[in-house]
Amino acid sequence: MRPATVIQSRVKRVGRQKAIGRMIETYELTKDFKGFRAVDQITFSVEPGKVFAILGPNGAGKTTTVRMLTSILKPTAGWAKVAGYDVVKQPSAVRASVGVLTEQHGLYERMRGIEYLDFFARIYHLSPENRRQRPLKLMEHFGLGDALDKRLGEYSKGMKQKLALVRAMLHDPAVLLLDEPTSAMDPQSARLVREAIKELQREERTITITTHNLTEAQSLADQIAVIRRGRIIAHGTFKELSQRFVGAPLMELHLTQQLNGAVSELGGMVEVVEQGDRWLRYRTPEPSVINPQVIRRLTGAGLEIVTLSEVSRTLEDVYLQIVQEDEGQEKNVKHNE
Repeated sequence: MRPATVIQSRVKRVGRQKAIGRMIETYELTKDFKGFRAVDQITFSVEPGKVFAILGPNGAGKTTTVRMLTSILKPTAGWAKVAGYDVVKQPSAVRASVGVLTEQHGLYERMRGIEYLDFFARIYHLSPENRRQRPLKLMEHFGLGDALDKRLGEYSKGMKQKLALVRAMLHDPAVLLLDEPTSAMDPQSARLVREAIKELQREERTITITTHNLTEAQSLADQIAVIRRGRIIAHGTFKELSQRFVGAPLMELHLTQQLNGAVSELGGMVEVVEQGDRWLRYRTPEPSVINPQVIRRLTGAGLEIVTLSEVSRTLEDVYLQIVQEDEGQEKNVKHNE
């Protein structure tokens, strides 16, 4: 069983999350560096227990956004709140409420793993009991139990990444801001981190990740934002972004015999985009409604269906289309100036 203090802490945290409503909220958040606009009026919110992925090329403004959300950087304009606390007016409360994994870990390589974690546990004001138990539990979970007495300089790059994630989770924060959480990890370690993120989400924590791993973002994120040149150019669920930028779901149907003009049986029902002798592909915005009608229409015409399934689309397909459209709009603006 978990200690009563941990259960009480979780009840208190979840109660506060429900009272706040939105665990991360920004409005026209902006950051300038000597005339260069790194983040340009971004607005978004993240509900309790949700994973929010920020995608974009290097230099797009992802890390700058995370640094503002952790009260490390002061916004030039706009505002942000994390766990209900203003990042400018209440920086100490913000830092106490978030766990942060940055691209540059800042590890003290002469320290041993257990010393390093105890140091941060003291900074987070963990009780003596939690200072002993929490690091051990997390290090064991991430396969670092036998590295507790090693100096950090002896850790591999992947081990350092996992240690930094353990540090971010030490104080049991309600919000996690993870910058490239599985960078430099082997497949098994990366899977452990993804499973940990899902487990933390089930515990009603709010998680923001920045990543170049689009497969990972697709599997983890409830909401996705694509940022380019400091602006959010697309925002929504994977399904919403897919329909908006790639089109309605694409279905593929295979028959036992040749079509022989059977496509005419579907006239007006779906948009047929491709076909062969014994197969066809069509689009429909409502597969759950239209597919049964397609099956009835074709079987009624004496055709036998072998398979009917959706053609899978990836976040990479959607992301590339989003960026391509934004680049096109940018060129049109320059051409018209």
